[in-house]
Amino acid sequence: MDDYESVLLILPEVFMYKIPPRATNRSYRANEWNLDNPDWSGRLRLASVGNKCVIKLEDKNSGELFAKAPIDEYPGPAIEAVSDSSRYFVLRIIDDSAGRTAFIGVGFADRSNAFDLNVTLQDHFKRLKVEQDIEKEKDAPKPALDLGFKEGEKISIPTKCFKKRDQKDGNDGPSKPKTKIGGGGMGILLPPPPAAGPKVSPSASLNISREATPTSSPSHQPNPASSGASGGEAASNSSWVQF
Repeated sequence: MDDYESVLLILPEVFMYKIPPRATNRSYRANEWNLDNPDWSGRLRLASVGNKCVIKLEDKNSGELFAKAPIDEYPGPAIEAVSDSSRYFVLRIIDDSAGRTAFIGVGFADRSNAFDLNVTLQDHFKRLKVEQDIEKEKDAPKPALDLGFKEGEKISIPTKCFKKRDQKDGNDGPSKPKTKIGGGGMGILLPPPPAAGPKVSPSASLNISREATPTSSPSHQPNPASSGASGGEAASNSSWVQF
């Protein structure tokens, strides 16, 4: 997997310039180069191999490698922008066979190509830094979580949640279980019917009704104390209440 090359950017036209060595620590300036007569022109390929990034200068037609510049960081000594233009850079190229390094100038006719190269390099190294930070977090020992109670520590449970739940149901107080009347389930038992009174026979009720409703008023009844005959009449009159 380390040998797998991922192409990040291809720019179809790039110009290369031979530049004089820098005598002081001041930055490079493109106006000191012979910009009208580049020493070489071709295409630029920016690729990543594992965690490494490399700029390759190749022939437009054959794709033959002209020079390459490994990039370890950006901005850094491997690629440096000039101070007087945003379209030109200084590359540190390396010859692996001879083990030599040299500095050359590169530039673009279109300013957008220089912008794309700048942004692509920044994004590559930002992503690389994020991946490295994630790997460090995985390897770093994590402190054990202490979930026990400290001395004197208490837990308080709010009761507002119960009140809010009851208010949603339309009740002000705590909810009560609902009971069902009837059916096979357990419910509230109805009270038994009232006890029946003493049963009255039809004959007794008839006697009571007849005794309570005489055929004549007391003023028309004979007085048993007035005569002996009246006593017999009283006896005969009293037989109507008996069966």
